[in-house]
Amino acid sequence: MALTTLFCTNNLVTPSTLFSVRNIPYSNTFIHSNSYVQHNHSKGKFPLIEVASVPYQPINFEYLEEEFSGHGVTFEEVGDSCIAKMEMKNGSIATILLPSGLITSYKASMWHGGSVELLHTSVSEGEYGDAIIQGGVSLNLNFQNHVGEVSWSPNNWVLHNVKGDAEDSIQVELRNRSSNDTVGLKYIVTLENDALNSELEVSNSESLPLQMIGSILNHLTVSTPEATFALGLERSNYCSRAPIESQFIISPPDSDQEEGFQKILNSSALKRLFPRWGTKNQKNNEVEGSETGTDDMAGEEMDDYKPLREKISLVYTNAPRGFTVIDRGRRNSVSVGRNGFDEMYLFSPGSSFESYSKYAYICIGQTAILKPIEINPGDVWRGGQFIHNPNL
Repeated sequence: MALTTLFCTNNLVTPSTLFSVRNIPYSNTFIHSNSYVQHNHSKGKFPLIEVASVPYQPINFEYLEEEFSGHGVTFEEVGDSCIAKMEMKNGSIATILLPSGLITSYKASMWHGGSVELLHTSVSEGEYGDAIIQGGVSLNLNFQNHVGEVSWSPNNWVLHNVKGDAEDSIQVELRNRSSNDTVGLKYIVTLENDALNSELEVSNSESLPLQMIGSILNHLTVSTPEATFALGLERSNYCSRAPIESQFIISPPDSDQEEGFQKILNSSALKRLFPRWGTKNQKNNEVEGSETGTDDMAGEEMDDYKPLREKISLVYTNAPRGFTVIDRGRRNSVSVGRNGFDEMYLFSPGSSFESYSKYAYICIGQTAILKPIEINPGDVWRGGQFIHNPNL
């Protein structure tokens, strides 16, 4: 089965071509039975990282249509998964893949009356002939308490509510809980006329403090990194890191999975907290500011109009809450901002690849990688991000 780009402007994979979709690292536990998940206890190996896994479960599509259609949201079956399509009257459209919660597309309305795809999403054939979806906007989270009794990564998201209207804003709320019901999550995706917002709410009913490590990752499509610049990062401190390993990140060939799951985040504490995350082998791919290929090379951003033509992988520790990415090739710009997260991740595959290709993207993450977020017993943590379209 030949699979190229999913839900993008130039190449559309239709539902009939996808008979089984798997697209994030699977947890060894999954949520209890809910209104639209039909459970199946079959297990299989995850095709990129060799861990025991539980596949996503088929969705009750008829229930979703009957219960949640309206407010500017429609549903479309994609094999065992489902697309929730949010569409504003001004032409802005966002699509969410259920039950993974991956935002696969954000087509933003432009001043000239048309729309432009801002997210970069690709699909490839997995080990078992199913579709492996990467890119877009994804949640990559892991939770653990201080004594190691809780170690959980959310994957199966349940659609809880849809509200709003196609005139002002459309809001889709997804929920998830750990198997022992001690960690509760709300993930709220809001589409506005000129923005796409992702908000996360985490509640801790544990008797012990909870640590969260992870990110909200964004793949922004560009003509080529050669023509792309980050505006507003001057004087920000950063730490160069080998590229984060996540099932969602689209990895260029020279740092792809051929070397395997080589290197987990350095400290033993982070290894325990986020076992599915790691870093790529840098033997032949040194990132900016790291001539020896080692991690944690610190620096200060000196350029307010930062070119992204070189391969970079940086965690900014005091970057502005919002900055702008300018693509001179597409004559387009987009602003990205965050709240709740203290770190920002910036990855560019470099401009050695063909323009408008699979690797024509910039990855921006709102992260808690270097320092986990602490959530005390009974507390609720809130954070998130926005992608703003200034081109109307």
